Amino acid sequence: MPPRSAARSLHRCQSCGHAEPKWLGRCPACSEWNSLVEEVGAGVRGLSAARAPTGARRPVAAADVALEENDARLACGIGELDRVLGGGLVAGSFVLIGGDPGIGKSTLLLQALAGLTRASRGGTVLYVSGEESVAQTAIRARRLGATPVGLLLHAETSLEQILGEADRLRPAVLAVDSIQTVHSEALDGIPGSVGQVRECAGRLMTWAKSTGTPVVLVGHVTKDGAIAGPKTLEHVVDVVLSFEGEGAHPYRILRALKNRFGATSEIGVFEMRQGGLVEVESPSALFLAERPVDAPGSVVVASADGVRPILVEVQALVAPAATGFGRRTAAGVDSNRVALLLAVLAERAGVNALAQDVFVNVAGGMKLAEPAIDLGIACAIASAEGRTPVRSGTAVFGEVGLAGEVRGVTLAEGRLGEARKLGFSRVIMPRQNASRLEAADSAGLEIIGVADLRAALRAVLV
Repeated sequence: MPPRSAARSLHRCQSCGHAEPKWLGRCPACSEWNSLVEEVGAGVRGLSAARAPTGARRPVAAADVALEENDARLACGIGELDRVLGGGLVAGSFVLIGGDPGIGKSTLLLQALAGLTRASRGGTVLYVSGEESVAQTAIRARRLGATPVGLLLHAETSLEQILGEADRLRPAVLAVDSIQTVHSEALDGIPGSVGQVRECAGRLMTWAKSTGTPVVLVGHVTKDGAIAGPKTLEHVVDVVLSFEGEGAHPYRILRALKNRFGATSEIGVFEMRQGGLVEVESPSALFLAERPVDAPGSVVVASADGVRPILVEVQALVAPAATGFGRRTAAGVDSNRVALLLAVLAERAGVNALAQDVFVNVAGGMKLAEPAIDLGIACAIASAEGRTPVRSGTAVFGEVGLAGEVRGVTLAEGRLGEARKLGFSRVIMPRQNASRLEAADSAGLEIIGVADLRAALRAVLV
């Protein structure tokens, strides 16, 4: 290990770029407080590997670049994860997985690494944990059945030691759990600080690109759900995956927020069980499995998360106000959107529930944010307010405007296909979308195109 004097560091202001040899509470150049962040100083022997010269390179014509070697994907055998990644891991790719504590990030990573070990055909996969000992990780791996011969476990937080082992073993995949626990000897900052996270991520990225080895990082998240650390952490990686879910529900959503090698509109659905995460190949059937029959306030909405259509149940309950004024409670949808739709129902459709308590819930713990769920929420509230069930076998989708109009949405054909697959016979949808359908898209379905909210309620309610 080189002496600390060989790796001097600077403290650079994030506002104006001014550099100081030691940390100061206030930048002497721009007078900003707490803006100096430690980084490895340029021009010293301890030069960061992320910025170190890598030898002369020459420009290459795009048409002349051979893609056979780098275009091959390494599939982990978990279909939902491979689809979100775009087919698997690309050689030299840099992947970041974020999510709330206890959501299952480490579980998903261990299961994926076990599959990658089997796919590497005799190669090794290195899993580095900075939060657990080797024994603790092994206990979890055995519970998950993720103990192939080539899966190597390593408990280490020193970046130099991690890269040294990676150079010695040359694994097919390197995974680090988590980046906030890793520190470099070139910096004095504590693990998880802005300078440490940026430096360690930069050097791991350089190693991944120079060796052609996929590197997977696990990242902590803040209270707001954003990945902790500097924003440059998300910029430097090739793929950002967000693992989401409610603690009270067993279902988890894996979402691609950034993907240089595939679409960012794909999602994967998992169910957390005692033996680990299990793929959910038909999320719509799962979310509708316990739907009550002929219950007022229950409506099936053909939603689409990215490019994947999913049918979910939206439930509404309208009750007398307990405090003298109406209260709004929403789970899985935006409460502000619910308040807006209540006003539209009162003014444009004659369904006045403004003075009552209104509760809206998406069954199964799903979170819906797209405009196409508006019509489903409005129909569920109207059904609950009038104590009238929705007609059997009906699914709905469409955006509702302030004038009460029902606007067209995207992916109408995919939503219809999902409804047909699950046995629905009627679909209430925007007239604009219905007028553009081909005969094959509506085969086996009664399509009812509506232009406004009043017409939709007449078609939906018994």
